[in-house]
Amino acid sequence: MENKLDRIDGAILEILKENSKIVTKEIALKVGLTVTPTYERIKRLERIGVITGYTACLNKKLIGKGLQVFCQVSLKEHNLELLESFEQMVVSFDEVSTCYHIAGDHDYALLIEVADMGEYEAFLKQSLATIPSIMNVQSSFVMSAIKE
Repeated sequence: MENKLDRIDGAILEILKENSKIVTKEIALKVGLTVTPTYERIKRLERIGVITGYTACLNKKLIGKGLQVFCQVSLKEHNLELLESFEQMVVSFDEVSTCYHIAGDHDYALLIEVADMGEYEAFLKQSLATIPSIMNVQSSFVMSAIKE
């Protein structure tokens, strides 16, 4: 079965999670295969959707995103039109780096990345507050990242 992952696939994924720029030859050495089967495994993992892309880890402060805020949002009503409208608006905001539709006390969890508290305040007033379906917003500010 093509979608079944084995121990070697798992090892390849762990290596790529740690460093997606590592060359196939180094991965092959670490997992005990030659280059060709290692390359073919990586391509299969991409093809079946296990690997969905490769990203760079950025220094948030150096790119003007020194303040990260977890923002929990509750909506006034829960109908499909309002949910879709909220989602469309929120994904258009550059400050929103991640948005999750969640179950529990709130409807959505957003990760907001901005330069500082002033920029967050402006985002709240000029962007988030323009969404009429929002009932409540609760903000939690990141003090330090323990694991990313």
